[in-house]
Amino acid sequence: MHYHGLSLRKRAALEIERLINADLARRHPLQQLFWECTLRCDLHCRHCGSDCKMKSDSRDMPFEDFARVLESIRRRTDPNNVYITISGGEPLMRADLEECGRRIYDMGFPWGIVTNALHLTPERFRRLVDAGIHGMAISLDGLEENHNWMRGNDQSFRRVEEAIAMLREEPLVIYDIVTCATERNIHELPALRQWLIDHGVEMWRVIDVFPSGRAATDPQMLLTDEHYRQLLDFIRTSERECPTLSVNYGCEGFVGEYEMDVRPIAFHCHAGITVGGVMADGRIAACASIRSDYSQGNIYTDDFMDVWENRFQPYRDHSWMRKGQCADCNMWRYCQGNGMHLRDADGHLMQCHLARLMRGKQKS
Repeated sequence: MHYHGLSLRKRAALEIERLINADLARRHPLQQLFWECTLRCDLHCRHCGSDCKMKSDSRDMPFEDFARVLESIRRRTDPNNVYITISGGEPLMRADLEECGRRIYDMGFPWGIVTNALHLTPERFRRLVDAGIHGMAISLDGLEENHNWMRGNDQSFRRVEEAIAMLREEPLVIYDIVTCATERNIHELPALRQWLIDHGVEMWRVIDVFPSGRAATDPQMLLTDEHYRQLLDFIRTSERECPTLSVNYGCEGFVGEYEMDVRPIAFHCHAGITVGGVMADGRIAACASIRSDYSQGNIYTDDFMDVWENRFQPYRDHSWMRKGQCADCNMWRYCQGNGMHLRDADGHLMQCHLARLMRGKQKS
């Protein structure tokens, strides 16, 4: 595939970023660690890529098991430089979440959670703050009707609104709102943007759904090529038009001419380079969105930092990805095969953002 559309100025910037990222992969300093603390969830979201349930067959990981991972990290690096992101499932399903957070904080690590906020009561929020929580990422997938439809719960939107009100008054907790753009909500993103501004939100991450899990067979979840380009145009103009709200695309993939316009830095998949993960069953992974096929060990048989230092080569050298549509792509030096979460069990790319952009431009 041959993609055209990069200016000389943008190519020069991408070359600098490429060299920085190559050095980062060589050094691979652990900076963020996801802990999938539970597979239980209080919602049944249409776009979920995992198999989370209210009553999961899998037990929650005991904190003491995860604490051994943190001890392994503390022996090798400064815990203040490693941010622990507690995810699930839904972290608030754990009755001992605050205790876990306090232990993490006392060990020297900053920490936060990814949550749907359905059970974030004022009392629970205050306990989390007292336990030293640093940040929250809260999911909001549209205005009330669309969000509740996506989440399968008619109270979900209201609970997110209440959570934002609490966070707005708590200066010690940094938060952002994460929205999945779909065919159902793409047209109301401008209205949702205004709603967020009116509610004092300062950071908004807008991403699209990739074809995995429940979303893979639901056409309402996956944007058309034209709407995908429309999404990136919306994010780019939002940064210019809304000075009080930072809007970015996150790390979903390489987006050609939109690079550094829809997020502050160029795309680079940091999974296994600065980002690690511990899954609910003990698997040592990276980003929680990546298939279990790419796990590198298990905390019940391996030392986490030994694995981090010696077994993450597939994440740090993407040359094995240069096949299929990536084989002769002229953007390989910048894209490096896209994000690890977009590879299937056989290593094939499930979704190419550049191909979507090219098709979307032809159809518009």
